[in-house]
Amino acid sequence: MQDLDRDAAHCLIVGIQGTEATPDELALVRRGIGGVILFARNIHDPAQVAELSRSLKAAAPGPLLVSIDQEGGRVQRLCGPHWTEWPNMRRLGVIDEAGGLDGLSGVAIADRVGRMIAVELAACGIDLDFAPVMDVDTNPDNPVIADRSFGRSPQRVAKLGVALAKGLESQGVASCAKHFPGHGDTSQDSHMTLPRLAHDKSRLWEVELVPFVAAARAGLASVMTAHVRFEAFESTPATLSSSAMRLLRDEVEFKGCCISDDLEMKAIADIYGIADAAELALEAGVDAVLICHTLAHQYDAIDGLARGARSGPLPRPRLAEAAARVAILQKFARPASAIDPASAKAACGTPEHKAFAEQLFDPASPVAERRRNDPTEWRA
Repeated sequence: MQDLDRDAAHCLIVGIQGTEATPDELALVRRGIGGVILFARNIHDPAQVAELSRSLKAAAPGPLLVSIDQEGGRVQRLCGPHWTEWPNMRRLGVIDEAGGLDGLSGVAIADRVGRMIAVELAACGIDLDFAPVMDVDTNPDNPVIADRSFGRSPQRVAKLGVALAKGLESQGVASCAKHFPGHGDTSQDSHMTLPRLAHDKSRLWEVELVPFVAAARAGLASVMTAHVRFEAFESTPATLSSSAMRLLRDEVEFKGCCISDDLEMKAIADIYGIADAAELALEAGVDAVLICHTLAHQYDAIDGLARGARSGPLPRPRLAEAAARVAILQKFARPASAIDPASAKAACGTPEHKAFAEQLFDPASPVAERRRNDPTEWRA
């Protein structure tokens, strides 16, 4: 029965509260969780992030993934003068549509952005980037995706997303294509409520699924689910839908690790409860669940998964399969001994990275204006 407890813990990626892990959080790490996700609340400077990553990994009984959302634009947790600030992905789509920049194609630019992001993440001990966004920006009233997407063309989103992801993975940082099967056409934010889309499967194949098929063909490391209800599936959100997961595995043919979006988002937590949702997600076919904020929910989810596999309804082979996929993803997990906090600063926000990023911003953007008014902010 200890194997069930171990596998249950392995299927969690959790958030912690501060710039150092507390004794209770380290106890959870020692229980064998799959990974930790970092947010702005955990970030001070490169040496501190590297030391936090090192300490978390040193406490783990095996490989531990340290992860983060470093997309560019309004979703990048490592920001400020210590790191390189990147434009949103819509800007990369605009550059691609214009034929590239300074002799580089849009694909080459996305690949280079991925590589440079990965170098800075790796220096800080971070193994998994929850990027790129593979949602297609088809709804101008979307409150949560919008400029996080590469654009309105499914083919452009596919080619630029895969290029950025492969750039990340070429430098030893796992990518995560999100949010399957597509969050780009919603008019509601799943952080606040459960969005619904009436699209049938033919529409999904024409638009939303195109980037995820490309991700599958490229062999990307992981994919993240959307807390969106699709009328083409059950009445549950995709994260909890066995039909959505069968689509991902059997028809899209994605072979990597499937990770849920945060179960503490209101689209899930207010309707299903977090521990129950974790069990429902794994039963549907998700491999790892994100629980980003509350220690009690994290412990309850592990206990619930183990109990569900022990007594039902979660099949033990399904839990074992999920834990095995997390273990494959952990090939990206650096050991604690590979992280050097003293040298992290030198790899982050380098003149080369900042100069390249500066070329990519729209000259009319607020960021570019800020750079012109205070050029010292841009220096490494």
